[in-house]
Amino acid sequence: MSQLNTIDWEKMDGLIPVVTQESSTNEVLMLAYMDKEALTLTLESNIAHYFSRSKQRIWKKGESSGHTQEVVDIMLDCDNDTILLKVNQTGVACHTGKKSCFFTSIKTNEEIAEVQIDTTSAYGVIDTLYHTIQEKKNDDPKKSYTAKLLQGEENSMLKKIVEESGEFTFAIKDNDTKEIIYEAADITYHVLVALASKNIS
Repeated sequence: MSQLNTIDWEKMDGLIPVVTQESSTNEVLMLAYMDKEALTLTLESNIAHYFSRSKQRIWKKGESSGHTQEVVDIMLDCDNDTILLKVNQTGVACHTGKKSCFFTSIKTNEEIAEVQIDTTSAYGVIDTLYHTIQEKKNDDPKKSYTAKLLQGEENSMLKKIVEESGEFTFAIKDNDTKEIIYEAADITYHVLVALASKNIS
């Protein structure tokens, strides 16, 4: 526990980046962050805990999916400001169902890993949709409607929520089941986009 005091917690306002690696293969699985409490919980439980910057809370890896990470070793870098976490990964590390979160080549613009596990049931449809929206934040707004909403003026996004809310209300009033389902999906999507714009999950 004394090693906690050697970590430079001030550089990132109480957080430290964590590179997580599969112990048996040295494959890099993900990048996350820990605060002192998350690291303490990780040391005490031998299961990886991180600090979610979007949710602003501690989360145990695999708390929703069951894809936990058993800690094999924890390495501190020479500047005392980054951790290398060696783990035995249960299931997959990425919410997409791929083993690693690093699977898209910038040089070739290709995905270089296959989905190993269908995570839809583990994370739920809403959570999966939210993560998909987050992934599209930096896409070309000319090719992605989601990116256009996220990168455009906030008022335009808010107007869409009001518009979709009105259409959903009229569908309910008209007792049109097909339209109710369609408009409910539409408003859910636009609300999730708004939440993603504020990094609220």
